[in-house]
Amino acid sequence: MSVPTAARRAAYVTLRRVFEEGAWADRALRAEAERLGLRGRERAQAQALAYGAVQRRGTSDHFAAALTGRSPQRIDAPLLAALRLGLYELLFAAAGAEHAAVDQAVALAKGRGGRRRGGGFVNAVLRRAARERDELLGSLDDGDPDAAAVAHSVPPWLAGLWWRELGAEDARSLLKAVNEPPELALRANGLRGDRAAALAELAAAGVEARAADPAIPPAPAGSMVVTGGERGAIGGLVAAGAVVPQSRASASVVEILAPRPGDRVLDLCAAPGAKATQIAAALGRRGAGLVAVERHPGRARRLRTTLDRVGADAAAVEIRDASGPPPGRFDAVLVDPPCSGLGTLATRPDARWQRDPEGIARMAAAAGRILERALEAAPGGRVVYSTCTISRAENEGVAAAAPARIVDLGADPARASLALPADRRFLQTRSDRDGTDGFFVAALEAG
Repeated sequence: MSVPTAARRAAYVTLRRVFEEGAWADRALRAEAERLGLRGRERAQAQALAYGAVQRRGTSDHFAAALTGRSPQRIDAPLLAALRLGLYELLFAAAGAEHAAVDQAVALAKGRGGRRRGGGFVNAVLRRAARERDELLGSLDDGDPDAAAVAHSVPPWLAGLWWRELGAEDARSLLKAVNEPPELALRANGLRGDRAAALAELAAAGVEARAADPAIPPAPAGSMVVTGGERGAIGGLVAAGAVVPQSRASASVVEILAPRPGDRVLDLCAAPGAKATQIAAALGRRGAGLVAVERHPGRARRLRTTLDRVGADAAAVEIRDASGPPPGRFDAVLVDPPCSGLGTLATRPDARWQRDPEGIARMAAAAGRILERALEAAPGGRVVYSTCTISRAENEGVAAAAPARIVDLGADPARASLALPADRRFLQTRSDRDGTDGFFVAALEAG
């Protein structure tokens, strides 16, 4: 039996922390990768294995139950994590050495204590899975919400929600997309230079990128899509403030807000700060006129660091509750409240397992209160309400209930393809159709 590679050890620990301790996958992986000193390809492999196994937990658990005759809840946690990792690698990861995937999962299951019986159990299950791979995968279908939840590895309530709200065909399409590799998009930092300059810097660093295609909305003016090359070099350009990691859908929200030099703009729930930096660039003068509000002190400190890094040191960061009285009057307000994040499941592998219908109802109620405060802050001005989710309760339900006139965003021919079929005043991007995160956008005018 071989010693597990550092990448697989990091993925295994990440899986255990996510499902046994409720940790967020990105934080758990970052901590373990740093502890093991992972860099470059090794770190990328650890991320691919960890995120993929977290995403595919639902399908893997279904197969584990079929292969063992046991409910996953009755399998010891260390063995279940090894099975989840091994099943993901055998059934869903890029083609590799089958023997190595099984052998390494067995080694992880045995651990330092030498759990021989557990190792034998994992070995038997994974070898059977390898033999029956085609039959197992061929047994999956998405003909109804319950079957689709297993096939696409989401909680049954989520498959049911999208089935009801989107219809069966669109629900299937979207569910398939949440397990596909997400697009990597960047935005040129307008406080440092334009998109042409950013593309030149990316090319010099060995990163292959192109300007967002205007024929495929959303296509914000400063957005770029990474297509290959030395992706590891992107971190240095982000640290230098040349580019900001931001999806095309996210960047389109600020374009709809349309901040102008001389405006006073309020950004509520502003962390982690991609949209705040974009607003600051539109305002110019190092972000003067922007007030970014964040409730949590730690997130507010990181937001301050992000703004300073891109050259927006004149922007103000205030630690306050966005549902409280606004800090003055503004020409424009962006409301980006905490939400279920169902539009970003491809980039946040654990979010699907962290959410539930009750949480969605609570988030919708909180978002409604924040939106009312935003409207108070911009009498006669413009307010944009946006979430990164696909849920009527959090999206059109909140916007339609607000005491304000709703701007018909779908009337713009450039955005017509993104309009919601049931209410074309609102926009909704989707990863399956638009190739970017799922964002909802509503524009309102306060009386």
